[in-house]
Amino acid sequence: MAAQALGVELHVQGVRSPAEFEGAFAAMTKAGADALLIFTDSVLLEPYQSAITALTLKHRLPAIYLWRMYVDSGGLLVYGISLRERFRRAASYVDKLLKGAKPDALPVEQPMQFEFIINVKTAQAMGLTLPPTLLFQATEVIQ
Repeated sequence: MAAQALGVELHVQGVRSPAEFEGAFAAMTKAGADALLIFTDSVLLEPYQSAITALTLKHRLPAIYLWRMYVDSGGLLVYGISLRERFRRAASYVDKLLKGAKPDALPVEQPMQFEFIINVKTAQAMGLTLPPTLLFQATEVIQ
């Protein structure tokens, strides 16, 4: 497992409803978690993004997300596919289909463009100092 190879202890904290968010964050804090990876489908948690990012700030738990909407609502980091680019590519597929292309003749594509976005305001609110090299690697820095 990658976590073991890096000397990282991995804990999974699942929730089934928004009512469980606060308890999950309290449990992570009590367990001494140093960071959090929010790994889920954007549609499932989209209505709760502000609540989730507020809890990461309240518990001073640095988190990385897969979707841009989280840093836009106060999350710390995003590393994931560019949804804007994926939607643009989807539009080209729709165009080809409307022009008569057979769906099974279209190639399957993997994402090629990724976003690494850092919210510096959130880092400052958490008392984190981000290395300049990390900021330099970001595709976007939110001040």
